[in-house]
Amino acid sequence: MNVLGIETSCDETSAAVVRDGRDVRSNVVSSQIELHRAHGGVVPELAARAQLTAIIPVVEAALQLAEVGLEDIDAIAVTRGPGLAGSLLVGANFAKTVAYARSIPLVGVNHLEAHLYANWLSPPGDEPGEQPAFPMLALLVSGGHTELLLMTGHGRYEQLGRTLDDAAGEAFDKGARLLGLGYPGGPAIQQAAAGGDTAAFALPRAWLGDSHDFSFSGLKTALLREVEPYRLPDEDDEPEDDAPFRKHRPPRFAEGMPVADLAASFQEAIVDVLAVKTATAARTFETPQVVLAGGVAANRALRERLTGEIEATSGTMLRVPALSYCTDNAAMVAAAGYYALRRGAQSGWELDVSSRLPVGR
Repeated sequence: MNVLGIETSCDETSAAVVRDGRDVRSNVVSSQIELHRAHGGVVPELAARAQLTAIIPVVEAALQLAEVGLEDIDAIAVTRGPGLAGSLLVGANFAKTVAYARSIPLVGVNHLEAHLYANWLSPPGDEPGEQPAFPMLALLVSGGHTELLLMTGHGRYEQLGRTLDDAAGEAFDKGARLLGLGYPGGPAIQQAAAGGDTAAFALPRAWLGDSHDFSFSGLKTALLREVEPYRLPDEDDEPEDDAPFRKHRPPRFAEGMPVADLAASFQEAIVDVLAVKTATAARTFETPQVVLAGGVAANRALRERLTGEIEATSGTMLRVPALSYCTDNAAMVAAAGYYALRRGAQSGWELDVSSRLPVGR
């Protein structure tokens, strides 16, 4: 079965063709990073407008790379939430229009669940390996979500833990902003941390007792306190009517601020909690497999640390998706859509989007 996946939940426009939920025939992603970089983050209205411009060329490119036409597509899977409402509507309305016009089955996909299905994908040219086995523990880490899930089958989830405040990706973005490293924060922190000492600053970890929940707001505050002595005030000669744009400008710092050490210590504090709490949950629930998913799954330090923690947990193996499938993409949407269709979860033409959509909904 060839599934055309469409992903427009935030600032990427992506289309992919995936066969039988695993074999990626094409995966095209149009990024808006440069568009939003000047604003220090994603501007929803700009994102939706850019989605409108990109959606048709991206879908055409995905079909061409897969060497198929719409007549070869057996189903269309599209992200229905969570995400930015305007961006989600672009993808959903496009998918419904094509599916209706061509009489192709349609399925709406939860964006968070799609990230988990990145672990089922095989890059073009690779033979699909052994499928992930249930039950499994899933660490889902992205810009808006940090969750520990017990996945007992396709479409069957139990939330074990979640962030009580900032998500891990959000913490990386805010930390990068505090350090003047720019957007997007995760890659910027990782790059700056490469030359730093992870033990240079004793930043806090919120262990929260025996809970499987997470918290990163205190860590962000601790980083702010370390940075404040180096922060320079805004220049007094700026025009008054320029005030609304000041928040988008990088902060100014005095010479000598140990950016690399601060970034390394900050990254280590996030990775430490994520890896240790995941390994602890794996031992508690005796899951044979742990899967890593979400945009933060691309972080090198997290992948390495989690690998070490899981290898030390007897009877458990770790699966991580290819880097190209960690960030938002349509291949993971197509994979999730395939398994949803297999369990009879086809959507009707009344399919609507939801900016807030928990896993399993």
